[in-house]
Amino acid sequence: MAHLVESMAYANATPWHGLGNRISTHQPIEVWAQESGINFEIKEAPVRFMTESVGSLGAIMSFPDQKVLYRSDTKAPLSVVSSRYQVVQPREILEFYRDLTEISGFQLETAGILKGGRKVWALAKTNQSATLKGNDIVNGYLLLATACDGTLATTAQFTSIRVVCNNTLAVALANGSGAVKVPHSTSFDPQAVKKQLGTSVAAWDGFMYRMKTLSERKVKSHESMNYFLRVFTDPSNTATGLTNERAMKMASALYSGQGKGADLASSKGTAFGLLNAVTEFIDHERRAQSVDHRLESAWFGQGATLKQKALDQALLMTT
Repeated sequence: MAHLVESMAYANATPWHGLGNRISTHQPIEVWAQESGINFEIKEAPVRFMTESVGSLGAIMSFPDQKVLYRSDTKAPLSVVSSRYQVVQPREILEFYRDLTEISGFQLETAGILKGGRKVWALAKTNQSATLKGNDIVNGYLLLATACDGTLATTAQFTSIRVVCNNTLAVALANGSGAVKVPHSTSFDPQAVKKQLGTSVAAWDGFMYRMKTLSERKVKSHESMNYFLRVFTDPSNTATGLTNERAMKMASALYSGQGKGADLASSKGTAFGLLNAVTEFIDHERRAQSVDHRLESAWFGQGATLKQKALDQALLMTT
């Protein structure tokens, strides 16, 4: 089956999705652009159509309210958007990290393109790290992504990655949201986004305080069952709600010892263990058309939404 990931590069350990070209650490932005495939521009052209008339092809007409976006290298079409749509160039995603990597000590770890260039992302390791009991290490990352097909605003997001299992989880910002989103109806100002992100130290410390609280909250067997029921039941489907029993069973097995790091002191029999069972299921076990479909869902789609629900439900157990 064709991959959603057309090309990507990574440094350090192989990413959890197992895709991409490995490069050495501390490479300049120019090398990342070349190796990740983020070395093309998104061009614009007017939408034109041909009218029909008897015995001839008719006239070529324009539709001024929309425009076609296409790749500069392959000329492949990417999408048809409003004439007011403001493009974020792929290279801008990498350039966002230039001062962060050259001055602030961030390290780019993955970057690439999805869906033939319709979606672009880069992920950098920050200076933030914490260790929970049992030597359970969690590192902080900054994810920036955009899309030109109407599926994603330009989004900056602090993300945690648990080392033992590579589970990913969004870090809430000071304003309570999970990300800074710039719609394509406005221009992308990287410095304004960084200012809105605020200090990663404050966001990270608050996040890890909540994770520590979850790791100290002991869970009884009936509480774990009720937790998975709440997370994997969608009340909007029917009057009584529809439960994904397969997902619930797999997450429960991960929590009960089959998951990576499930036996660490931070996770065994705790609310933190419940949360990690869900994130591991979404990142590694959930049914998907391919590994890269799972990546897209875990970061941007239904998987990310489900992780947030799992976090919210876990935190309710500590109140």
